[in-house]
Amino acid sequence: MRPWPLFLIFICSTFLPQFSLAAHLVDRVVAVVNDDVITMSEVNEEGEGYFKKIKNQAPPSQVEDALSRAREEILGNLIDKKLIAQEAAKNGISVSPDELQAAMRRMLENNRITKETLLVQLEKTGMDFDSYLDNLRNQILQSKLVNYEIRSKIIITDNMILDYYDANYTKHISGGGYYIMQMGFVWGKSGQQGSAPNQYADKMGAKKRAERVHALVSNGQDFRILAQKFSDLPSASDGGDLGVFQEDEMAPYMRDAILKLEPGAISEIVETPSGYQFFKLLSSKDGQIVVQASFASVKEEIRNKLYDEQLKGQFSEWVKNIKKTAYIKRL
Repeated sequence: MRPWPLFLIFICSTFLPQFSLAAHLVDRVVAVVNDDVITMSEVNEEGEGYFKKIKNQAPPSQVEDALSRAREEILGNLIDKKLIAQEAAKNGISVSPDELQAAMRRMLENNRITKETLLVQLEKTGMDFDSYLDNLRNQILQSKLVNYEIRSKIIITDNMILDYYDANYTKHISGGGYYIMQMGFVWGKSGQQGSAPNQYADKMGAKKRAERVHALVSNGQDFRILAQKFSDLPSASDGGDLGVFQEDEMAPYMRDAILKLEPGAISEIVETPSGYQFFKLLSSKDGQIVVQASFASVKEEIRNKLYDEQLKGQFSEWVKNIKKTAYIKRL
């Protein structure tokens, strides 16, 4: 073997220790999770978009404290990811490239976006595509592990669904009053006055929206779901549920529409100072039990809600139990 030239030996002996020291300073281990480690570069990469947002939005005097708290939060998430990956490996669970690509295609289809649009959105958050794929892979891995460890243990009975329905979808009305649901379609939402023709067109557009949704409700579609989807009023978030009103508490246009209704009936569309509304009367008799939605229409929604609640709780408990037996040290 030919000996190295003296100048190469000199360069290696002079500069390599400095390079090694620089690398050590750039990156360091910040946590040990059983047989794995987490480095500062992993924390910085995972939280890049989050950290960038803090630097852009937090007051200068608070940036360092906010970044420090954010790094601790990101580190906690990475520790959980390591534990999940380790548990998956123990159980022989993995994510194939084909599964990852299939999940990517479903995500793009479900959100009706292209990969190019996704890349633009990722750039705005400070995340690159490889990091996004890594997060997606972790989500699939977690889902598989949850299927293996938890889902089969969750049981939602019909009695549990009925109890939830009675507590959240029925109300006992006492002391009289009118239990009302509301849907509204306003004009001038942009806040701009515009010309008279534009104002008229805006008003007619609101009326057409009201007529279209009124027809859907009259044909038996769920008032609550339609209100959440189409109503412009604050009550939309509650499915149009206004609660109980006394007669003297109603606006004149509401009173005129409500008083002639029988419980369960839908009012005609009425014009208000800012748009068009119609109502559903649930109750107008003292001591009546009001059903906000039929059991059949919300049964599966309740089942899914109870299932998700149990899943979240059991998953959190499962992670806690893993942490109890794991070696975790933050450095």
